Amino acid sequence: MKVKIYLMLLLFSIFTGATFNLAKYTVEYFSAISAAAWRFGLASLIMIIILIVKERKKLKLELLKQNGLSYIILGIIGIFGFNALFFFGMKFTSAINGALIMATNPLVTTILSRIILNTSITKHQGVGVGFSLIGVVLVITQGSSQVISQLSFSIGDLLILGGNICWSLYGVLGRRYIKNSSTLSTTTFTMVIGTVFLIIVSTFNPNPIPLDQIPHMAWWAIGFMSIFTTVLGYLFWNQGISEIGTSKTSIFFNLVPVVTMVISFALGDKVTWIQVMGTILVISGVVISSNIQLKRKNEITRLNKGEVI
Repeated sequence: MKVKIYLMLLLFSIFTGATFNLAKYTVEYFSAISAAAWRFGLASLIMIIILIVKERKKLKLELLKQNGLSYIILGIIGIFGFNALFFFGMKFTSAINGALIMATNPLVTTILSRIILNTSITKHQGVGVGFSLIGVVLVITQGSSQVISQLSFSIGDLLILGGNICWSLYGVLGRRYIKNSSTLSTTTFTMVIGTVFLIIVSTFNPNPIPLDQIPHMAWWAIGFMSIFTTVLGYLFWNQGISEIGTSKTSIFFNLVPVVTMVISFALGDKVTWIQVMGTILVISGVVISSNIQLKRKNEITRLNKGEVI
């Protein structure tokens, strides 16, 4: 059974959904790229410590020789590329446009997985992606056709689309080119490489206020994003890709805006019945894409054991 991995991916969605609320707070004191650099800088240190403690005896020079170039490419694409394009893109586009574009991630991942990995797209996956995508659109637009009709694409939209593609490529290319590397090793090495590039770029984007004037809560927000969203989130995401594939894992990204909506509601924002309907569609899409396949595998296992279904 894959119950454990689905719970891990659910936690990924919760952590990532909370990050949008935390990020909105932290960018009042940090520049966008600087916040990302601090977040991933702390996370990289934690990942290095975890890697040394857990896999010190397994680390070999041959592993770096075999996957070194792949680590660099994935670090640039999945860590630096995604964050840089996303944060810079948000400077030139609306939150609605950005959220709608990022909500297509499962669809983009499924397509890229088909092209690069030659992965078949099952009927259940197609239906699940469709349900979740419709649900996300309802959640974000609140069912208003006027909101949708007023969408226009700008350079910011294109940047966010590029970040969306980077995130999808991070999972698909990792599955295609990383060999004999554990989830922990892949996550650590790619994160460190991406962080180096984030730090370099952040030197050209100073914070709006001096570091010694940034409130403690903003630093706590950075710490939460580092530990839960980045360290645990990336580990859970890569483990999901390793165990159930890119297409099924990516569908959990659609739960992210739902979590953000719930947190916003808890903070006092109004939630409409259209958004609730969208939430139900998103969850239904996740269940259809993952649980049905899980049920089928369980039935096969029981048949092999001679059980009556």
